[in-house]
Amino acid sequence: MPTRIVLIRHGQTASNVADRVRGQIDVPLDETGLWQAQQTAAYVAARWPVQAVYASPMGRAMATAGAVAAAQGLAAQPMDGLLDLDFGEWGGMLTSEVKTRWPELHDAWFNAPHTVRFPGGEGLDEVRARAAAALEGVVARHAGEAVAMVAHTVVNRVIMCAVLGLGNEHFWQLGQGTCAVNVIDWEAGRYFLMVMNDTSHLWRAGDRGAT
Repeated sequence: MPTRIVLIRHGQTASNVADRVRGQIDVPLDETGLWQAQQTAAYVAARWPVQAVYASPMGRAMATAGAVAAAQGLAAQPMDGLLDLDFGEWGGMLTSEVKTRWPELHDAWFNAPHTVRFPGGEGLDEVRARAAAALEGVVARHAGEAVAMVAHTVVNRVIMCAVLGLGNEHFWQLGQGTCAVNVIDWEAGRYFLMVMNDTSHLWRAGDRGAT
């Protein structure tokens, strides 16, 4: 029986809508994000029952994880290894402002993300190291079980790059909408990416919800 990781991105925040850099800036879920968290909780409970729920300690991740956990009679546990990227001086700024102030670094971030270290912050390699260690710890602790992990777009993308054996230069090639669900199995000493960027549970009559 494989060890199953249900990897989830947190729900929408006002900063997502405004295209404002978040990282380790703690912003809450907005009304849509709260709705997304509830939809995700029901979806995961129905399709992938879990024995434990871990989350980035950021409020938006813990709120999403709290909904997922409550739907299965569990409590969400904070995990520092899932903490979002520290964008340093970019934190809290609009992407348009970043582009004006750091045009070359902004271009590098979207075209060669593996080369970027943010002023006063960190780079993808550091996030990947702690996130991969968190994943490995959960797999070892919950052998043969299913576990939910709730994190951020950056964290989830680097985890999936690691699972697929890809370098961080492939970061932007992996989609990750708000409250996207990914499923990773660990079996026979290998990771298998079974589901990626599933947001079908957020579709509503006439639209796909906010992703």
